[in-house]
Amino acid sequence: MEWLFLGGFCVLLTASLALDFFILWALLGGYLLFFSYGLLKGNSPKALLAMSWEGLRTVKTILFLFLLIGMITALWRASGTIPFLIYHAAGLISPAVFPLLAFLLCSAMSVLTGTSFGTAATIGVICMSIAQTMGLNSALAAGAILSGAFFGDRCSPMSTSALLVAALTKTDIYDNIRGMVRTAWVPLLLTCSIYLAFGLSHPEGTFSRDLLAPFAQGFDLHWITVLPAVVIIVLSLARCPVKLTMGLSILASAVLCLTLQDMGPVELLRSALLGHTPSLPELKDLLSGGGILSMATPLCIVSVSSTFSGLFNGTGLLDGLKDAVHKLAGRITPFGSLFGTSILTSMISCNQSLAIMLSHSLCEEDFTRQDLAIGLENTVVVIAPLIPWSIAGTVPLASLGAPPEAMLAACYLYLIPLWNLLVHLKKRKKSALK
Repeated sequence: MEWLFLGGFCVLLTASLALDFFILWALLGGYLLFFSYGLLKGNSPKALLAMSWEGLRTVKTILFLFLLIGMITALWRASGTIPFLIYHAAGLISPAVFPLLAFLLCSAMSVLTGTSFGTAATIGVICMSIAQTMGLNSALAAGAILSGAFFGDRCSPMSTSALLVAALTKTDIYDNIRGMVRTAWVPLLLTCSIYLAFGLSHPEGTFSRDLLAPFAQGFDLHWITVLPAVVIIVLSLARCPVKLTMGLSILASAVLCLTLQDMGPVELLRSALLGHTPSLPELKDLLSGGGILSMATPLCIVSVSSTFSGLFNGTGLLDGLKDAVHKLAGRITPFGSLFGTSILTSMISCNQSLAIMLSHSLCEEDFTRQDLAIGLENTVVVIAPLIPWSIAGTVPLASLGAPPEAMLAACYLYLIPLWNLLVHLKKRKKSALK
C-alpha cells in the first residue's frame, strides 16, 4: 500500500510537470494522499494534523528568513548594491578567461545574495550577453553561470537551501559552511582549471562596455552602495545571528535608497513588498524582482513539503524505503546511498526543497546530524539543478535563454558529489584493510 501511495504522488508530480501546472497543486494533492494513507492506517484526523504541524515546526524559523531574503533581494537592487557589483565586475571579463570569470563572478554574487535564480537573472544575464557578443559557446557559458549560481546557493548564510538543511538537521549554518568549504575545495580547483582551459583554447572575441552603460545612468554607483554587502560579509564572518545580519543589511539598503538613490518612503516600502522595478526600460529585464511577495512560491512549497516529513515519520510510510536505503548504505557507504537517493528524489520531486526533505527523511538514520548536513549539501543541493525537468535548473537556464545541454557544462555541480563519493569509498577501503 505504501508503494501505491508513493506511486500516486509521483504521478501527480509528473502530470504537473507535463501539463505545466503550478507544482504547489501537485504538492497539495500529495498531502491529501498521505493524509488519506494515515487515516487508512488507523490514525485520527487530529493526530495527523499534529504530525503535519510537527513537520512544519521544523522549518518555521526559516519561513521568516524567507521574508527577509525577499526584502534584501529587492532593496539591494534599489539601493544600487547589485548594479554596482555588476557594473564593476562585468568589466573585468576578457575573452580568454571568460568561462572562468563568469563562474567566479556568479559565485561571488550568489554567495552575497544566497539565490541561484537571482544570480542567473542579474549577473548571469550580463555574462550571457557578453558571451553572445563575443561569439562564444552559449552552452559552455551557461554551464559556468549555472555552476556559479549554485556555488552560493549551497554555502551562503542567506541561501534558503542552506538554511533549510540546517533547520532539518538541527545544525549551525556556520559550522555547515566550514564543512562545505572543506569538502569542496578540490572540486572548486578542478572546475576553475577546466573553465580556464576552455577559455584559453578559444580566446577570440571582444567586449563592449556599452552593455553596462544603463547601470551608470539608472543609479548613483558611489562606492558606498556596497555597504549592505559588506555588512553581510563582516557579520557572517563574525558568526552573528542570521536574522540580525540580514536585518542590518536591510537597514543599510533602506538608508541608501532614501538618500543616495532619492527614493521616497512609499516607493521604498513598495519595493520591499512587491519587488524593485527600475525606471530605465533597458534595466527592467535585468534588475526587476525581489520583494517579500517573490518569496510566496518557495515559502508555500517549503511549508507544504515540510508537512510530508511529519506524516512520513508519524505514519511510517517511508519505513520500507528507508530499510532499502539503509541496506544500500552498508554496501556503498552511507554517502553513496545518499548520493543515489538524492538522484531519485530530485527526479521525482522536480524541485530542490522537496528533494532535500525527502533525502533527509530517508537517510537520516545512517548519519550524525553534522555529517548529514554536509552530505545533503554535497548531493541533493547540487544534483537537483542537474535534472533536466527540475525547476532548480530549468528556471535559471530559461532566464539565460540557454539550451538544456548547458547542464553538462556545469562542472562544479557534478564534481562535488563525485569527488566526495570517491573520498568516502577510499575511507571505507582503508578501514577494511585495517
